[in-house]
Amino acid sequence: QVQLVESGGGLVQPGGSLRLSCAASGSIDTINAMAWYRQAPGRERELVASITSVGNTNYADSVKGRFAISRFNAKNTVDLQMNSLEAEDTAVYYCSANIFTRTPLWTVRNYWGQGTQVTVSS
Repeated sequence: QVQLVESGGGLVQPGGSLRLSCAASGSIDTINAMAWYRQAPGRERELVASITSVGNTNYADSVKGRFAISRFNAKNTVDLQMNSLEAEDTAVYYCSANIFTRTPLWTVRNYWGQGTQVTVSS
């Protein structure tokens, strides 16, 4: 019914940049907050950045000043611009969104994408 699909991951050298994109589709009435999470091998999943429906943002201390989250409401997408990438940024990045739907029932819940691999290595 609702699907989130991430794209833009890949291999990049330290100091490089990548831009991740997440597109939501399906029976969507309203998308509330959207966020990017990541999970590295042997580590717990952590919140990287979030953005509210009105554009308020929040970042993990480890990425503040290097990453920027943005959303394009008309397209139901959220992006994560990643600059000055470090080896420690290597992880699977997941998109999430809190979405209100009307079909088949009025429901508000969180949805998750399948993830996209980001590898920072020289």
